[in-house]
Amino acid sequence: MKQIALDIGLARAPTLSGFFAGPNEGVHRHLQLWAGSPTRSPVPTYLWGANGSGKTHLLMAVAESLREQGAQTGWLDPSVHEPPDFNDGWAVVLLDDVQLYTAVQQHAAFNWFVNAQALQRGVLAAGALPPADLKLREDLRTRLAWGHVYQLQVLSEPERRAVLRQQADARGVFLGDEVMDFMLTRFSRDLGHLVELLDQLDRYALQTKRAITIPLIKSMLESQ
Repeated sequence: MKQIALDIGLARAPTLSGFFAGPNEGVHRHLQLWAGSPTRSPVPTYLWGANGSGKTHLLMAVAESLREQGAQTGWLDPSVHEPPDFNDGWAVVLLDDVQLYTAVQQHAAFNWFVNAQALQRGVLAAGALPPADLKLREDLRTRLAWGHVYQLQVLSEPERRAVLRQQADARGVFLGDEVMDFMLTRFSRDLGHLVELLDQLDRYALQTKRAITIPLIKSMLESQ
């Protein structure tokens, strides 16, 4: 059955506390301690795993945690076509989807990395592949492999169901098994997209004064 990938962003900024760790408890705990420490280690961390494993969520959650502490961060992903120069005011450099970087972005990432290390600032990066398999310039690839390296595991279907059930309960929303089945088979299984879909359904159900059912989901999609 064809899945529908919704072209939507998260309604709220991702948080470390809102990340359902499941099999990724080790890296989750590492980032909680690291981001929350006023004297965080400058040793870099690299996360890798398949789409939907939570890499971008964790990078954005770290950025949000630091923002709440009044710290500035540098962010680079493939959509940043003209990366800025390194800013001495950055507490941490965040590099997402490094496997997709162009030559210009690789040059900027290497420059940011070197400057961050010289100033004892943190570096948190993420990609789809382990460092050894990245098709990047060698000096950048070896730096990404130097510190902590964690592989993120995609949540199993029972774990995704548990998260959706937990999120629905927190909103006071009832999700029947048939609705859960429909969401998991017809939409992107990325957890961030599923939670955003739940937010949309909750709002639409309140507006239309209807329970969340499969017909309601289809009606919402038709109205967009």
